[in-house]
Amino acid sequence: MTGAARRIVLEGLGWLLLLLGVAMIFLPGPGLLGIFGGLALLSQQYDWAERRVEPVRLRALKGAAEGVESWPRIIASCLGALALVACGVLWIADPPAPGWWPLSDSWWLPGGMWTGITQVGSAVIAAALIVYSYRRFHGKPEALEALTREIETADHDREDRERHGQR
Repeated sequence: MTGAARRIVLEGLGWLLLLLGVAMIFLPGPGLLGIFGGLALLSQQYDWAERRVEPVRLRALKGAAEGVESWPRIIASCLGALALVACGVLWIADPPAPGWWPLSDSWWLPGGMWTGITQVGSAVIAAALIVYSYRRFHGKPEALEALTREIETADHDREDRERHGQR
């Protein structure tokens, strides 16, 4: 692949991941992970993206750490992933619209099989992130403290740069 073609493919993928990440903030799925992936790719071409990669990475890790702080949070996260799998399987199975469905049948389970596949895929990613977060942060206050210090240092450095007119 030529340099120009590679740049176009990576940039397109970066924008796609960034947009999907923003959508996944509001929909079920690992939104910050998508935003981070998109920014990481775009940071190879754009200074504005490079400046935002590290803050997003740190916030994503903080969210991951908070998600496994207690057993109720871990259980809720696991149940959310299981609910996503159940919804995905329902979409893939594509049963007919039930009699109580008040809208047109075309509005029943919109998107078809591919919507179900993306739901199951999101659930797999969510489960992997739960396992990763549990292994890295659960019962390890020193890991959370180190992350908090890293965030505070990064925020302080950013404020200093802004105060001095640097980007």
